[in-house]
Amino acid sequence: MHSQGQARRPSNPTGMPATDDEIREKYLERAIRELNAFAREVQACQECPRGALMPVLGSGHPQADIFLLKYSARPSEVEEGVAFYGRSGNALMKSLKRLSIDPLAVYGTLCVKCPVPDPAMADPACVGRLVTELAIIAPRIVVVMGVEALSALGDLEVPLARALEPLPGEIQKLTPSIDALYVTNIDDALDDEGAKREFWSAFRVLGQWWADLPPY
Repeated sequence: MHSQGQARRPSNPTGMPATDDEIREKYLERAIRELNAFAREVQACQECPRGALMPVLGSGHPQADIFLLKYSARPSEVEEGVAFYGRSGNALMKSLKRLSIDPLAVYGTLCVKCPVPDPAMADPACVGRLVTELAIIAPRIVVVMGVEALSALGDLEVPLARALEPLPGEIQKLTPSIDALYVTNIDDALDDEGAKREFWSAFRVLGQWWADLPPY
């Protein structure tokens, strides 16, 4: 979101939102409730062989314009239970700052949320919950990181979704209301200069997309 205010009690005595601000607050409150319920559902899932480890949940604004999607978790993310925690998150925050993108406009999550020994062991129904997560956040663009995330997203039944191509740095249409940007996996770009340049070359396109976004 370009701006975020603290939720307040509607002034309309009928309980119905009367202004644009109150309507936005109602939508935000609903998104928060739905995202909390979603998190509880994921945490209660017993379909994946993750043992005593907890799922790695998404983080960010519940009505983010930008939806970052990675395939699976790294050890630091598993330890904290939060997607994009650690080096990848720090690198992305620096990149967002360079592109003048409001970090409050971003939400990040994983296709495979359960820390299983091999991501291929994740239950398909658990990966399928990504469709619900997308519906709750309702972003304007999905940044798909890596071929595995691209394949997982393509296998899901996202309503009105079109097939995406692995074309780094090109804005595509995922659905009539959601754009998509394919980039390489941020995790692969942390320790290799060539991979870092490849990632940045594609990711920087997000800055122009953001600059062209119509204001609310």
